[in-house]
Amino acid sequence: MRASPPCRRLPGAGAVFLLVFRTDVRTVQRRHFLSCLAALASGGSLLHGQALAADLKPIGKPQPFDYAWLKGHARHLASRPYQAPRSTLPKGLDNLTWDQYQSIRFRKERALWRDDQLRFQAQFFHLGLFFKSPVRMFEVVDGQAQEIAYDPALFDHSESGVPAERLPPDLGFAGFRINFHTDLQRDIAAFLGASYFRAVGGEWQYGQSARGLAIDTGMNRPEEFPNFVAFWLEKPARQSSTLTVYALLDSPSIAGAYRFVITPGDTQVMDIDAALYPRKVIERIGIAPCTSMFQFGENDKRMANDWRPEIHDTDGLQMWTGNGEWIWRPLTNPAHLRFNAFQDNNPRGFGLLQRDRNFDHYQDDGVFYDKRPSLWVEPKHGWGPGSVQLVEIPTVDETFDNIVAFWNPADKPQPGQELLFGYRLYWGAHPPARPPLAECVATRTGIGGIVGQPRKYFSWRFAVDFAGGDLSLIGKDAKVEPVIWASRGQIEITSARPLHAINGWRAMFDLRPLDDSTRPIDLRLYLQCDGQPLTETWLYQWDPPPPAERKFQ
Repeated sequence: MRASPPCRRLPGAGAVFLLVFRTDVRTVQRRHFLSCLAALASGGSLLHGQALAADLKPIGKPQPFDYAWLKGHARHLASRPYQAPRSTLPKGLDNLTWDQYQSIRFRKERALWRDDQLRFQAQFFHLGLFFKSPVRMFEVVDGQAQEIAYDPALFDHSESGVPAERLPPDLGFAGFRINFHTDLQRDIAAFLGASYFRAVGGEWQYGQSARGLAIDTGMNRPEEFPNFVAFWLEKPARQSSTLTVYALLDSPSIAGAYRFVITPGDTQVMDIDAALYPRKVIERIGIAPCTSMFQFGENDKRMANDWRPEIHDTDGLQMWTGNGEWIWRPLTNPAHLRFNAFQDNNPRGFGLLQRDRNFDHYQDDGVFYDKRPSLWVEPKHGWGPGSVQLVEIPTVDETFDNIVAFWNPADKPQPGQELLFGYRLYWGAHPPARPPLAECVATRTGIGGIVGQPRKYFSWRFAVDFAGGDLSLIGKDAKVEPVIWASRGQIEITSARPLHAINGWRAMFDLRPLDDSTRPIDLRLYLQCDGQPLTETWLYQWDPPPPAERKFQ
């Protein structure tokens, strides 16, 4: 892997730096979203239970439980050599197709808390397909934890072809989903595979995923996927609209304890505390990872081979830096793996957002990309120095999750440390924190030059639209200027003008490469009036085509 260019400060960006790496896609372990959801389990001794609701069988005796105990257990686990879990499925589950696996249904009438008149219920996922190792499940009542036993009778196997009568009684579960009393037919969150989990907002649409932790994402070696190996679901009070879930994480490099305080709503909030205990030095650790898909959009048509105008779960990375700057970085589907690090100190928030929520821009009436939730990460305390890191992996279609964003602390985790992180995740159409300035609502690119005049050289056009903020105050005589910076090349034909169709403004410029290099060019843009910034900062990274492909006639 080579760095190009080196770490540098962007003009006017305060404490934000940009670090770019490129790796030939052949050296990267491409991963299908589903294939990276291999859930692993713990081989260590955990807790045992108490009396459960009808239809759910207990394992062992009840034991005291709280978050302090879980942190101590994770610390103890990290002090021991990592033990890989069992990952062999019994015959009948080892060769399922996706449709067969999907047909295995948990019987809703046997859901956890089904008969307790609570606002929450929980249902469990079956092992099979990519989910090969059992994840232990516990119920916590009045500070006592009870392990929940697997029972084939909890599931309907009738359409899967799986011989349920032959399944071992200690098979275990793969994960769980949560239902809320306002609509028990649809789940509000699901935890399934490695440390992945998903949630919905008021539009009831799943989209991008979060993870408990990411390790060595986007490096020139296989990524390590830590696993939630056990969950504790705390029985809520009768009138409570908040559910607390605990999780134990384990992997060759680290163990950890997690607490999720989950509150459904039009924007669903997960208040998370994580205590991490490294087994060894970790080169690149990712805190609060967001995982998404971007195949193509209005700014990047490289893989636009579909009848739909756009295909993506999210269209940009939003950052609110420690010094108060708001940054918008549109996503791309690059030809080579692309890594960016935006250095900061005590970030106020970041996330992968789906800003474009216009159905006409997607025309997908099956998976509804216009309704996919945005995911915003809000630190609860100072995270210190580090960087928001963005990994963009080439993808050929929408079945690959190819976008990852996370926080990477400046100091590499060391064995024996305790790392404490607290943050909130917001799942919904719009993040809770938004720029007071105008936001970028569209980025379009294409061949540069002046229409009607012969082009004498190759250049590339960028059209960036902004709306909101104080743009409504701009009079016809006000002088609005685009402030543009490029790491290489020559900026030409700049303009900024009102765009009445969106009650906003459009900035346009051409970028002319002055060399034959195909290394990415970094761009930065915002609008100002008499020195006053009017918009958030737009960042972009463009790969110039090889000289032989720079057509301009």
